[in-house]
Amino acid sequence: MMQAGLFDWQTRFEQLDNSGDPLVKLNEIVNWEQFCKTLETVRDKERKSNAGRKPFDVILMFKIMILDSLYNLSDDQLEFQIKDRISFMRFLGLSLDDTVPDAKTIWLFRQQLTEAGLIEKLFKQFDEFLRPNGFSAKKGQIVDASIVAVPKRRNTRDENKSIQNGDVPEDWNDNQKRQKDTDARWMKKNGVNHFGYKNHIDIDVKHKLIRSYEVTPASVHDSNVFEELLDENNSSQDVWADSAYGSAENRETLKEDGYRSHIQRKGCRYKKLTQPQIEANHKPSKTRSRVEHILGIQKMRAGNLIRRTIGIARAKAKIGWRNLAYNIDRYCLLAQP
Repeated sequence: MMQAGLFDWQTRFEQLDNSGDPLVKLNEIVNWEQFCKTLETVRDKERKSNAGRKPFDVILMFKIMILDSLYNLSDDQLEFQIKDRISFMRFLGLSLDDTVPDAKTIWLFRQQLTEAGLIEKLFKQFDEFLRPNGFSAKKGQIVDASIVAVPKRRNTRDENKSIQNGDVPEDWNDNQKRQKDTDARWMKKNGVNHFGYKNHIDIDVKHKLIRSYEVTPASVHDSNVFEELLDENNSSQDVWADSAYGSAENRETLKEDGYRSHIQRKGCRYKKLTQPQIEANHKPSKTRSRVEHILGIQKMRAGNLIRRTIGIARAKAKIGWRNLAYNIDRYCLLAQP
């Protein structure tokens, strides 16, 4: 069998470039080293002994987390795809002779970041980089939420009652406790039942970058996660949201804080919207739809199902990674010449 030479690899890379490999642009535009200091804090908690294999570089591991968030791969699939795909190897700066982190190492690094609470810190750090570098929040903000599903559980009524009361059923064995998510909740939307969590986000109108986010069980109503999402650093006082946020309390909060409300109004069976209210709802729809583009991109690239996450702590980490990866990917698109 013939071995591939350097010229063969260069030819293959050129072919990838011609096909528009998006990971090349990420490497060209993003300064990955800006995350190094924050990421290194997880190494401080590891043992100081020189015995055993040297830990993988934190930037390498961080970029693997970005791949996971962009392509929604399991840890086993990540290991395989890094070994198999030239584009992934080039993105990570690996050669054919380099050792690839295995699935257990990938899981452990993610777990370390989750336990250290660094994912939200990394998200805020990147946002602090964006603002003074030409991408400050402008033209107002839009608040919305999307459902992020997890595998549905099959429990008895008594088990569900215990879970809703914040208890774990007494007869569950250790295996059941590991495999069943007791933090996720059910909700109904447009007549369809969903089980999982919600990703509540606030974006700026001009750049369509996520400026803040919160993760809750799916049963939490959108209107209950509103004030904490608002970005006081936006250049405009305009706030857009759909009718789910149209409580009297939220409207009063906006008024007291000096915001201009563009929250859509919602009619009901016994109190239908007037024609002026219907027309008023249509006006902000074009602006508000910009947030739907973000939620659509996240769903298209990473799906709306988190298969390998149990518990709200890991769900927050997984969804936080998705939001950070989206912002990095969006910044790459905005910053390229």
